[in-house]
Amino acid sequence: MAAYILKRLLLMLPTLLGVLLVTFVVTQFVPGGPVEQYFAEARAGAGGGGAEGGTFSYRGGQGVDTKKLEQIKALYGFDKPPHERFFQMLGQYARFDLGQSFFQNKAVSQLIVEKLPVSISLGLWTFFISYLIAVPLGVAKAVRAGSRFDLVSTLVVLIGYAIPGFVLGVALLVIFGGQLGWFPLRGLTSSNWDEMSLGGKIVDYLWHITLPVTAMVVGSFAVTTMLTKNSFLEEIRKQYVLTARAKGLDERRVLWKHVFRNALMPIIAGFPAAFLGAFFTGSLLIETLFSLDGLGLLSYDSVIRRDYPVVLGTLYLFTLIGLFTKLLSDLMYVWVDPRVKFD
Repeated sequence: MAAYILKRLLLMLPTLLGVLLVTFVVTQFVPGGPVEQYFAEARAGAGGGGAEGGTFSYRGGQGVDTKKLEQIKALYGFDKPPHERFFQMLGQYARFDLGQSFFQNKAVSQLIVEKLPVSISLGLWTFFISYLIAVPLGVAKAVRAGSRFDLVSTLVVLIGYAIPGFVLGVALLVIFGGQLGWFPLRGLTSSNWDEMSLGGKIVDYLWHITLPVTAMVVGSFAVTTMLTKNSFLEEIRKQYVLTARAKGLDERRVLWKHVFRNALMPIIAGFPAAFLGAFFTGSLLIETLFSLDGLGLLSYDSVIRRDYPVVLGTLYLFTLIGLFTKLLSDLMYVWVDPRVKFD
């Protein structure tokens, strides 16, 4: 076990390095970097040069004083060659310093902390509701395999899985937010949040979170449902179940005491990844659609504005968390099933 963990930890280093290198190359050498963005925004703010018909047409650093251009490059660190910037970035990340945003004048870690509550709200609600629906539904489908309930529920689950979350989100907004007016169209709380009582805040929060969570949940529990069903069906057909039934044990006892524990092993093993992932779930389309200022929207804005420290800093943190979570999920197999041997 110790050798396996050590090998996995060592393999994380080239994986993490490869992800950062590829992303660095892609982001650093595409046109319209932060220096160009700075001049574009400055020229647009001054109302000169490129605004035609309400649309700004970027023309680079044309006509800009060379000394000023060099100062701006030095401000963003682009006065150094790419390989030097890359190794400097790795040195910062080794100290868990994610850098400073180019355009928001804040540390990347501070931005993540500020946006995290919105993504946690979406992720945790989606996680808990999905599991509370998927596991019992999967068990019921396995027990009634081949019945009308099984066929109808499978059809409904697959239809929900096939509908993209943002398409469902648009439909929910139009019907329940626009036409019926039952739910708010944007935000996680109302404008008078600070003036509400504790009970009012809870109701207001649940009122705002209903539509975006529904849009995310509908398509997310299909995999868990089918995995639960297939795991139960596989266990029900094994010899020990037939033996338990032959001994005259009650069907409910056979199902919940013998089958349930073994059938849930794949789901339990994947629980850490799903749970930790809920804290860092950033659904770009859902957050944009419902105007929720979370990690997904932060990542999108950072890519559009070429805010490289935010792009690379968040990628480094989430990749690191993902690698450790994957290792934890693999170790969970040994915890739930001692028969698993990594050698």
